[in-house]
Amino acid sequence: MQRFILEQNLARFRKLLTEEADRNLRLTLRSMIFSTQRDLAFLNANSSGVGLPPPRFSPAGINRDGHHVVSQFQREFENSPHLYLVLNPRPGLHIIDVNDAYARATMTTRAVVAGERMFDVFPDNPDDPFADGVSNLYASLRSAAETGRPHAMQVQRYDLRHSNGKFVERYWRPVNSPVFDDNGRLIYLLHYVEDVTSEVLLSSQSRP
Repeated sequence: MQRFILEQNLARFRKLLTEEADRNLRLTLRSMIFSTQRDLAFLNANSSGVGLPPPRFSPAGINRDGHHVVSQFQREFENSPHLYLVLNPRPGLHIIDVNDAYARATMTTRAVVAGERMFDVFPDNPDDPFADGVSNLYASLRSAAETGRPHAMQVQRYDLRHSNGKFVERYWRPVNSPVFDDNGRLIYLLHYVEDVTSEVLLSSQSRP
């Protein structure tokens, strides 16, 4: 019922936005759309994950099971300067692990985030009414799971919560990849991000 209400509200707000000419009311409607999209992503992530069961694939050479998958990229995962997070695709989208580079870049610690729900650890900035990090990331993760292919997102603003509780402006270039066993069952989602905050802010400052 809650999903139905959110979907109906989202459709209604979008329709009103196409009909409204007043700038202030349009901004209000846009804010309501972003808020509803966020609530819907939270609901879907926690109730159904990325929509299991996934389609089945049988590519040659795919890994046998989850433990074998982890052992294959464990060395790269642990020692890489690149930012990696491994996610359970089932309801809740619980974080399995992050590497040290990811933990440093996101101002978290591995021991704290492991086992937690993705969007509890990384919520949208509540002070930004147009924040769309949660809804866009969920859509990308679901696309990767449903298509069986990596999904590269456009540069995404996704602010981080500092230890003092305040949110810090951040921009990322994410790629989400599904990991299947040899029977085509989705066992993990591999989330890779590149921090492009400096690049984005420098570009915005150089604009006339």
